[in-house]
Amino acid sequence: MARVDVVGEYLGRRRTEAGGCGSSTALKTSAVFERALGGVLFVDEASTLARKFGIGSDLGLEAIDTLVKLMEDHRDEVVVIVAGYPAEMDGFLATNPGLASRFTRTIEFADYSPEELLAIASGLAAQHDYDLTKATSAALLERLAEAVEQPNFGNGRGARKLFGVMVERQAERLADLPTPTSEQLRLLPPGDIPPVGS
Repeated sequence: MARVDVVGEYLGRRRTEAGGCGSSTALKTSAVFERALGGVLFVDEASTLARKFGIGSDLGLEAIDTLVKLMEDHRDEVVVIVAGYPAEMDGFLATNPGLASRFTRTIEFADYSPEELLAIASGLAAQHDYDLTKATSAALLERLAEAVEQPNFGNGRGARKLFGVMVERQAERLADLPTPTSEQLRLLPPGDIPPVGS
């Protein structure tokens, strides 16, 4: 589940089919929660619910309040897992006094190492029929070691993005060749690795 699954499109309340009234956000949150009963509700990027978008926009906070109430009412019927970056999750848990007491266990996953990120990029290359030379792998490992020091590097997502940029740079490089060979189309040399910050 993500923010879009539980946050309504409008402020205010509407009449339900059962004759009662409810806000769009509360209705969506309840529907998603009810589908998870008897199982697991996984809320990805949960901290986005705590963000405010525009003046008076508290729809995400309403979803959190609704979720807290449903968790209390159905505490033996569902497991709720929330995920996100550590600092943002601290802010998420602070939005409602009942949240922190309901999430008593935290598992923090370490970022991938440059070597693990290289394995991800190499796996993507193989999956999409690209070849990395030894020189490319060495240069890519060096580039990834620099990247992990950047504050906004997305770790696994960053490795995928970096691979995508390499493919784009290869396409630009080969665009002027009238008939590139299959070897040229498969090869990603070190020059296709973008510099840090690009």
